[in-house]
Amino acid sequence: MDEDISIINSNTRNEKVRNYFVKNKNKIILLIIVLVISLVAAYSYDRHKVNQKKLVSNKFNLTTLEYIDSNKDNTLSSLIDIVNKKDPTYSPLALYFIIDNKLLSDSKKINDLFEVLIEQTSLDKEIKNLVIYKKALFNADGAQENDLLDILNPLINSQSVWKSHALYLMAEYFYSKNQNQKSKEFYNQIITLEKSNPDIKQQAQKRLNRDLSE
Repeated sequence: MDEDISIINSNTRNEKVRNYFVKNKNKIILLIIVLVISLVAAYSYDRHKVNQKKLVSNKFNLTTLEYIDSNKDNTLSSLIDIVNKKDPTYSPLALYFIIDNKLLSDSKKINDLFEVLIEQTSLDKEIKNLVIYKKALFNADGAQENDLLDILNPLINSQSVWKSHALYLMAEYFYSKNQNQKSKEFYNQIITLEKSNPDIKQQAQKRLNRDLSE
């Protein structure tokens, strides 16, 4: 008797499962199609990203390796295009190459390229902070106090590894302007900063002892 009841229950469950699949056949087929399309799309997107990365990498390497003074314009054009690709690795490297080799004299255009990196490129947090610091370095000689602070405030008000570098840049900026009190304030922040870069901290201490001691 128990065996018969077990067989009946099993048959009942199988019948319910079969009826469920028959009743929802179209929904199940649609779900399978959606899953397959999603997997194919995800794979295709990943492959596209890998291929794009390879293309940008090859273009950067070829452009920089073939750079000579006589083809500055072509080099600059290619590197600007790479910056605008918004690649996390090669877009910053392209801008650094432009700056280091003085391929572009228009500071506004260079700052626009910095903004492409900072505002539009998916960078690792500390890589983005490094780009911000490099933007400040680029502008330091001709910037007004407020403008330089506006650039560096995201670092100064953070716990970034580049914070002490930003503080040091502002300290040196004020020192060059003979604003010694402001300069001392930034140097002292470096000294008291728990995670201050050791070399930066040493340089700040030297400046305080040698040039700003009372």
